[in-house]
Amino acid sequence: MHHEPTDAKRFRWPWARLTYTTRVTATFALIAAMTALVALGVLSFVWEQHFQTYTQENMASLAESTAARIERVYEETGSLYNQDVIQIAQYAESMSSGVGILVSDNLDHKVVYDSAAVKVKDSSANAGKTLAPPANADGIETCPIVVDGIAVGSVRVWVYGSEALLTRSDEEFRDNSYQAMIFAAMLAIILASCIGFLFARALVSPINRMTTTAKAIKEGDLSARTNLHGDDEIARLGETFDEMADSVEKDRDLERRLTTDVAHELRTPLMAIQSTVEAMVDGVFEADEERLETVNSEVQRLSRLVDAILKLSRLENRSTPIKMEVVDVGQLLESIVATHEAFVADSGLTLSYEMEPGVRVRGDADMIRQAAANLISNAVRYTPEGGSIFVRVYAADTMAAIQVADTGIGLSPEEAKMVFSRFWRADAGRTRESGGLGIGLSVVKEIVDRHNGWVAVEGVKNQGACFTIHIPLYQDDAARNLKPHKSRGKSRKDTK
Repeated sequence: MHHEPTDAKRFRWPWARLTYTTRVTATFALIAAMTALVALGVLSFVWEQHFQTYTQENMASLAESTAARIERVYEETGSLYNQDVIQIAQYAESMSSGVGILVSDNLDHKVVYDSAAVKVKDSSANAGKTLAPPANADGIETCPIVVDGIAVGSVRVWVYGSEALLTRSDEEFRDNSYQAMIFAAMLAIILASCIGFLFARALVSPINRMTTTAKAIKEGDLSARTNLHGDDEIARLGETFDEMADSVEKDRDLERRLTTDVAHELRTPLMAIQSTVEAMVDGVFEADEERLETVNSEVQRLSRLVDAILKLSRLENRSTPIKMEVVDVGQLLESIVATHEAFVADSGLTLSYEMEPGVRVRGDADMIRQAAANLISNAVRYTPEGGSIFVRVYAADTMAAIQVADTGIGLSPEEAKMVFSRFWRADAGRTRESGGLGIGLSVVKEIVDRHNGWVAVEGVKNQGACFTIHIPLYQDDAARNLKPHKSRGKSRKDTK
């Protein structure tokens, strides 16, 4: 049943529609903005507290100094009502812009001097300004005028229109500071956006190169590469991508070689069958036993080729089930060696076999037999007449080992790396003559992989090669750390 996509699946946040570069740039800008806002808020709180304490201390100091000077005048004159007191108050008023001074007499409860009353008369210069002392006591600093222990009067100091005792200069300094912080925040956001943009571009650039390379490979250009190098994660991803592309290109080349080889191998027997059958139909050849045997041998050759290809395909696709059972590797290889004696002898080679008893694994006996047979056949194919092949079974720590060594054409280090690749052949001409397609060792590797093991290869050019299959020992043997005793081994030597 077809289900229509729900609104939740179709809906995409606007953020998801933006490019990666835009998102990274916006993220950097938001981080900078949040950092600036937090810093601005903290600084504002701290500075407000600082300014309030600072201005209160200044106003308290001004009130105290004014009261002390008036006390000295009162001690000399015995009265607050004289010109010296007014001059002292006016001088204190002039010390700070926007400061109000009120001197009062506590004995007769009269005002000696009030700067607010004086400024009210100048209505043109002070229009719209609040000159009266604030109603809140926190906005006024008061200091008593004490003479001989008696508070004869008091001095009050406030700032016009301010509840926090901030003078005009203080307010200007505070406002300029806030403006500077806002400017710094905006500059930080702009710089963060630029850095985020450059960072995103640097990050996205190699990703775009990989995207472009992937599209080129998709369109058929298997030679396209990112050419990214470095120690960071994206560079390593690019190098891995290039290695993958190399592998894909190599596999494609090998598959093309396979197509050519299969076409060649199939064409030869098919043409032989076709020409023989046509000749018999036309009456050129008689349909005798010899002609029919020729057709039959070519048909069997075709069957072997197709069977080899299908076998590898099934192994790679895991379509062939594996029958797990306990297998005595030494006894299994003994039977394989016995069946290959005549084949090896007919090739003019010497075959020897040595085994350690009790080497057991858990696996598919038929698959292990096929892997060992492929190695022996491969050794025969690449060993010239007069050479020798050595097969050995032994236990190494927790692994069972099947070793097949020869004195054939050997392998170079580069060939040793490629030897298990699909459809690879070290000597195309020699392999074609012997009917191989270069998939025998690929089958070996697939079988060993399915048994959780591995295959090692060693060789020297023109001196020989050695293939060793490693398969985990049977669990009971491994648990006992079974190490088979060295035996004399069993040897068969056949010469032509």
